[in-house]
Amino acid sequence: MAVRTAEMEALQELYDKRENNLVFLYGRRGMQQYELIRQFLDGKKSVFYSACECSDEMQREYFANCIRESCKVEITRDDYASLFNRIKSGDPTKLVLIVDHVECILKKDPEFLENIIKLKQKKLYPGPVMIIFMTDSLVFARQDFAELMGKHAKKVDLVLRLTELQFLDVVRKFPHYSVSQSVEVYGVLGGVPEYLNYWDDRRSVKQNICNVILAEDGVLRNEAHRYLSAELREYSVYQTILSAIASGHEKLNDIFQYTGYSRPKISVYMKNLAGFEVVDKVTSFETGGWDNAKKGVYCIANTFLNFWFRFVFPHQSQLVILKPEEFYDRYIAPEIDSYFNSTFRKVCGEFLELSSAVGQLPIRIEKMGTWVGKKGTIDIIAQDKIRNTIVGMCSWSEDSFTYEMYEQLQKNMKDAKVKSEYCYLFSAKKFEEKLVAASKEDSRIVIVDLNEM
Repeated sequence: MAVRTAEMEALQELYDKRENNLVFLYGRRGMQQYELIRQFLDGKKSVFYSACECSDEMQREYFANCIRESCKVEITRDDYASLFNRIKSGDPTKLVLIVDHVECILKKDPEFLENIIKLKQKKLYPGPVMIIFMTDSLVFARQDFAELMGKHAKKVDLVLRLTELQFLDVVRKFPHYSVSQSVEVYGVLGGVPEYLNYWDDRRSVKQNICNVILAEDGVLRNEAHRYLSAELREYSVYQTILSAIASGHEKLNDIFQYTGYSRPKISVYMKNLAGFEVVDKVTSFETGGWDNAKKGVYCIANTFLNFWFRFVFPHQSQLVILKPEEFYDRYIAPEIDSYFNSTFRKVCGEFLELSSAVGQLPIRIEKMGTWVGKKGTIDIIAQDKIRNTIVGMCSWSEDSFTYEMYEQLQKNMKDAKVKSEYCYLFSAKKFEEKLVAASKEDSRIVIVDLNEM
């Protein structure tokens, strides 16, 4: 697994403090949370309980059994006060109590939270204890957790979210791939560690897509259904909306006309999808050119679902009939290169953020985004605290980054009413000689080859 150094250090720093701690750790399934916890618990005294959907009585019974086995103690009562009073590390070291799928208890049994707070306050087990709540439900983490914690929300010492790996991690994971091949993997799977573990960099990107996603026994063949149905009801409605967005209907009114669903209904479902981090509303970077910017544009933020609904979902009948390679050649190959344009923009943005962090940019980036105009787009706008600005343009599928494309960027900047101290131009292939010459004459124009990233 990719070592989550920052998360490990954050947990260890809190563990090393003498006082008791409460941590909320969350991330969607596949983010290696269990690998992280196994590494963190190495050499520590711990109790790990995975809650389940069952009655309150059964939950306490299972929790009691877990404590009996982990702490080697006798338990005669299964109320939470008695349970937490019986946990122990067996020595002066801090005990780590982990409750996975914590939503299964918090939503149903208020006695649990009341006694967790007492445990943290040393009113039950007197020894030092670190309590970790875990969940892979993004809806619970983002919408329900704070409300359920109520007045105790301030008792949480650390909220730790496990996010997707970044492009640099993908490059390191696949040493047999070129940088451009790693971009393609990133555009299909995103940075979900579990998905990346299914990929074989000794095979081509096409062959991996066929084996992992398109084949009848492909491990990700049914992943879109599994992921969406895990927390969303009225599954058919969500699939319809996502298919509409993937086919280019990006505004609320466009989705309304395409699907026939009412605007209020679409708004509710879009809010739910946003809470699940499946869709995102594209908001242009704040500039003076607000009148020239597109408004109310949505995109599928989940990389794998974006790929699935763009290329696979509309052709599921053919997916059953055709061989994976035939399906790929007919429905994916013709548009896959242009599809990776948005992936390359994301990669270029990560490159600038990393360069800024290590002091290799002329400004220290404080905020960054995209400007989506009615006549054109500025791929990247980045500013420091005093609004010194870098604009960026990214060319993935074009054979050459031309001077004419640079001039179009200047026109888009006028529409956006934004001025920049530097222009960073990224190409996955090559730059026109006229543009190379211009960059040598003007230090404000910086050209970046894919292999430099």
